[in-house]
Amino acid sequence: MSPSLIGIEPERLETLHRLLDGWTRAGILPAAALCVGRRGVALPPISFGRHRLDETPPVRADALFLVASITKPIVVAGAMVLVERGLLGLDDRVAEYVPEFAHHGKDAVTIRHLMTHTSGLPDMLPNNAALRAAHAPMAKFVAETCRQPLLFPPGTRVRYQSMGTLILAEVVARLAGEPAPVFLEEVFFRPLGMRDTALGIHPSDRERVAELRVESEMVGLDWNWNSDYWLRFGSPWGGLITTPADLARFALAMLGGGELDGVRVLSQATVRAMTLNQLTGFPALPEEDRRCRPWGLGWRLGWPGRSDNYGDLVGPNVFGHWGATGTVMWMDPESGAFFVLLTTAPQGDDGRYLARASNVFAACLTS
Repeated sequence: MSPSLIGIEPERLETLHRLLDGWTRAGILPAAALCVGRRGVALPPISFGRHRLDETPPVRADALFLVASITKPIVVAGAMVLVERGLLGLDDRVAEYVPEFAHHGKDAVTIRHLMTHTSGLPDMLPNNAALRAAHAPMAKFVAETCRQPLLFPPGTRVRYQSMGTLILAEVVARLAGEPAPVFLEEVFFRPLGMRDTALGIHPSDRERVAELRVESEMVGLDWNWNSDYWLRFGSPWGGLITTPADLARFALAMLGGGELDGVRVLSQATVRAMTLNQLTGFPALPEEDRRCRPWGLGWRLGWPGRSDNYGDLVGPNVFGHWGATGTVMWMDPESGAFFVLLTTAPQGDDGRYLARASNVFAACLTS
């Protein structure tokens, strides 16, 4: 299909392809894989760069990517399935489902707090590196998080918290009666035809994972992003392994009000709730947080005056997420467009190259 048929200018899209090709040839990004679309259609994905950092062969056509924190909103969506089934409420206290979580005054933390980064939990545990070096199981991370005191009273600040998503996944597991990776496979990946997506890699797919550039002090450690331990761990805050084409299917389902190709995975009401600014309902939050750093349920909305990851040209109703491994996806219900870019170069919180590529794609959209 010609991009012009869905309101994407082919010449501008080719500019984006040349930009990504140039960045990978220059070594700025070892590899990049792109999938974009609009009006219910995903264009074929396209890849650039090298599959391994020290090799010249191109990135594999079937390459898998560790997308880091793009995992979070998908785990939140899994919890929302339980809300739809009447098994969970957003203002339920977490300790109702994980009693040991109530230690150190955490009994007031709700499910909504976990989904909006307002719980007061830390982003990472103080002993995160030691746990990973010991190849600790998920249960150990959960137990350590339950022992942590809060950094601030829940609902009074916005502070990004990966451990909140870990505890949410534990709630999902206890209510669903099966681990979060299995539950997500049943409610999303299999129904949507996301055949190359899993929370944690299967050993037979190990060679398909594109190698990530890691900081020099992490190279060679058996618990860094490229290690067998971490790829198989299935971290609910950052362990999703997938492809641009598969993430495009999830994006199309969100833009379709929870439905794709006649298969409904979320209700329209759930999609609305996930993509509205939830922070307006927190009276104790600073006004600056509510206005300048809005969050839906799991999805980061467009932050006014900020270029981070989404760039400068997205619409006011955009929602999506980014990943520390150099990944971003966003959806714009106003234009009906989505953007998925997966790279193997961590770029810091601002996602500088992700944002620049996003600008080029946003400029491709016609009326």
